[in-house]
Amino acid sequence: MKLVLHGNYRLGVLRDGQVIDVTSALGRMYRGRPGEVMRRVVEEWGKLRPRIEGALQSGQGSPVESVRLRPPVPRPGQLVCLAGNYLEPARPDRGAFNAFLKPPTSIIGPKETVELPPASVKYFHFEPELAVVIGKKASRVPASEAMQHVFGYTPFLDASARGLPGGFFLGKSWHTFGPMGPALVTADEVTDPHKLGVRLWVNDELRHDFSTASMGRLIPEVIAEVTQVMALEPGDVVSTGTHHQGLRPIQDGDRLRLEIEGLGPALHVSVRDPLKRTSWAAD
Repeated sequence: MKLVLHGNYRLGVLRDGQVIDVTSALGRMYRGRPGEVMRRVVEEWGKLRPRIEGALQSGQGSPVESVRLRPPVPRPGQLVCLAGNYLEPARPDRGAFNAFLKPPTSIIGPKETVELPPASVKYFHFEPELAVVIGKKASRVPASEAMQHVFGYTPFLDASARGLPGGFFLGKSWHTFGPMGPALVTADEVTDPHKLGVRLWVNDELRHDFSTASMGRLIPEVIAEVTQVMALEPGDVVSTGTHHQGLRPIQDGDRLRLEIEGLGPALHVSVRDPLKRTSWAAD
């Protein structure tokens, strides 16, 4: 099932180019804070799925182009991102495991704008990634059991500021640096998350075209590594890294489109730089 949040963070299901509103299936659950809607859906999925399927039969559909889509997980409790994690010609070995926490408040949704901060950066990169949404608490989970803790998948862009001091904090944590969505696709619809094509266009120029088969650590091992250090809760997000080949600087006015095979509509975002910097355009 392709789940979306739309409008005033109402719950919808994407089907055949239509967003079908199924908020009625949530009952009083919908009355919480908007950012909690999807987390509660994930937590109560066993009970809610039959209700949602029932609501689909009578729900009204709207063309996806006419609906304001929100990030499917607007405020995860934790947003863990892998550093690297892809085997590349320049990096044929997977190397040591490395990850970082990115602020959940950095998340924005489809057709929103990433604001480049007025910091003295070398340049900005936007890294296309497959993100995993956790379905049940995971702590010290062995790789052999890790996929039992996966609820679903969603496209994610890890925006990055390069050349600043302070490591991942100044490099990854700025406002709007986490575009996500549009859909959260339940795990049962993804036959093999390690065989998905990932493509990113910038101003209609294809920049990235790789497969998740190139991951250095597949999702079970990623979850095992992360949960040896910290517990993950339902609705938390783990983004699985990117293939760096194709990374080039991003600047004011750029339009980005991320598509991951089988995960629904593309994620579109635009970029705004109040300083209109272009000095790195040829780097």
